[in-house]
Amino acid sequence: MSATTQPSTTDDETASKEERLKAFLSRKAEDGELYFKSKFIADEVGLSPKEIGALMVKLKDSASELEIEKWSYTSATTWRIESV
Repeated sequence: MSATTQPSTTDDETASKEERLKAFLSRKAEDGELYFKSKFIADEVGLSPKEIGALMVKLKDSASELEIEKWSYTSATTWRIESV
């Protein structure tokens, strides 16, 4: 009996998801601060809350045009975003 594995996410797919999330956050933060929980924007972005959480950690270091802060944790992480 052989084990099958799920295909892993390629770098291109991850970059595409990251760019999609970054564009969404940039639009929403144009007029000031944005506070959100991943589970509440998941449908709008087309990603799972878990994917958003993982990408937020990457964007925190790579998105120079956004100030990203892990704001609080109450049943789920709240993120604070502000355009720089």
